[in-house]
Amino acid sequence: MRITCPHCGARDVQEFTYLGDANPQRPEGMATTEAAMHDYVYQRDNPAGRHRELWYHGAGCHAWLVVTRDTRTHAIEAVDTASAIAKGDAA
Repeated sequence: MRITCPHCGARDVQEFTYLGDANPQRPEGMATTEAAMHDYVYQRDNPAGRHRELWYHGAGCHAWLVVTRDTRTHAIEAVDTASAIAKGDAA
């Protein structure tokens, strides 16, 4: 599999480290319940199909990327920097 880094271009997947699902949102504040934190840390979906994932380009530009790909075929639909997504500037 090859990931097209927005900074470095197409690179082999071995240059990247997979972190996991890009969708979970950390519960707010110290008032959150233990159950909510447990779910945030340990409960993940395992979808077959389109999925947004966090990848770190450790052997390149050191950017965090959000990769949208089909988990059945590994076809990559989009790659954006995580900072652009946080700012709302993603393509």
